[in-house]
Amino acid sequence: MPGSARAPLPVRRKLAVLTLLLIFFAHGHAPALAGDYPDRPVKIVVPFPAGGTADAIPRIVADWLSRKWSQPVVIENRTGAAGNIGAEQVYHSAPDGYTLLSSAPPPLVINHNLYPRLGFDPTKFEPVIVMAHVPNALIVNPDNIKASSVPELIQYLKGNSDKTICATQGNGTTSHLTSELFQLMAKVKLRHIPYRGSAPALQGLVAGDVDVMFDNLGVSLALVQAGKLKLLAVASSERLPALPNVPTIAETLPGFEAAAWYGIVAPPKTPKNIIDKINADVNEVLRQPEVQDQLKKLSAGIFGGPVDKTSAYMREEVDRWAAVIKSANIELQ
Repeated sequence: MPGSARAPLPVRRKLAVLTLLLIFFAHGHAPALAGDYPDRPVKIVVPFPAGGTADAIPRIVADWLSRKWSQPVVIENRTGAAGNIGAEQVYHSAPDGYTLLSSAPPPLVINHNLYPRLGFDPTKFEPVIVMAHVPNALIVNPDNIKASSVPELIQYLKGNSDKTICATQGNGTTSHLTSELFQLMAKVKLRHIPYRGSAPALQGLVAGDVDVMFDNLGVSLALVQAGKLKLLAVASSERLPALPNVPTIAETLPGFEAAAWYGIVAPPKTPKNIIDKINADVNEVLRQPEVQDQLKKLSAGIFGGPVDKTSAYMREEVDRWAAVIKSANIELQ
């Protein structure tokens, strides 16, 4: 019967060769299986300058991953546009697990609500893990502000509306958005003075040019310990084990939380098995006592956990900061 006739031998050979070629190219373009990953160096792009917490934390993790994987794990600082340049590079990279992004919140959960156009869609990154978070802290110049607690500060601000000057790291930073969140929840008003980064803002606060600031605790704690600034509260959901006597802002304003966190994401469509392997291995790194000691020195609390935990947290952060941006009518200047 015609339907049961076999194709001629030359045709069968061509079909076999074509099939092998299709398999070859499919595997050539497909990411490696999790059991084989990584079999070459891995690059982690950090979209912020070297030297800060956003750079230090992924370097600690990368060093341990390179030992575990027996492959170099290289940090590449690609800065500019509030983290957008580095994020865009990773977004358009091959989804094979060999180019990752380690970032603080701006390019992942904030900037798409501030910038009219981006060259990437942050919601399509594949979340891997949030390594650690460093809470923002409410600090004041002790000569300008005599309040010693959040309730006292709120009472003072209600009687001195628009007179108290708040320094921030710049427009659209977590420092800025945290101050706006505080104003919304406490129903007070601060005069906003944006600086170009944390260091000059802290200099202005120490000098008394400004009165208050919400800053990354890892940067400002040394100035508090030196007696140059006063720490009123931290913006974590719970008190920090290292600072058990320092209250949280949430104890006065329930639900208040603002932290600079440092996560790892992968390009869109990176396979789940690769994502899960990176997540598991970073979690193992975060359990190392030496790593925990290094993070503690940065005032960083370990986050970790499964991919689902990271995905849910990032969605919460998008909603949190989008609401603040909208309510406070924040626009880039």
